Amino acid sequence: MRNEEPPDVATVFGALADPARRQVVQLLGTAPLRAGELASAVGMSAPAMSRHLKVLLQAGIVTDERTTQDARLRYFRLRPRSMTALQAWLDQLQAHWDEQLASFQRHVEVRTAAISTAAAEAAQTRIMGTTGKESTNDIAAD
Repeated sequence: MRNEEPPDVATVFGALADPARRQVVQLLGTAPLRAGELASAVGMSAPAMSRHLKVLLQAGIVTDERTTQDARLRYFRLRPRSMTALQAWLDQLQAHWDEQLASFQRHVEVRTAAISTAAAEAAQTRIMGTTGKESTNDIAAD
């Protein structure tokens, strides 16, 4: 995936499913690195790193560049737009949960207010009932 179109969410999740590839992405977040530097930092063989870089390249998460001074040197870097689809998906998910939690909060507030009102009315009724009984008894005693 060499074009500038950001990868889809499933592709990004698939590529980042492996902990070694996530570690590579974290390392490339600090600076462009060569495959050998990445392999050393992650603690794996060059062929294994090559396989991981191939997955990240195909997913469109990283890109590679060769220097003009030495075409044998190949640097890998993160693609700036590689996480756009993932971020959009996460933003949509966050908005959904914000809406759900706000709705739940409104529900709890309404229920709490209703319970408080009912409790206040019950207390008032008890007071009135007690006052009413006393006044009835007082009247009967007269």
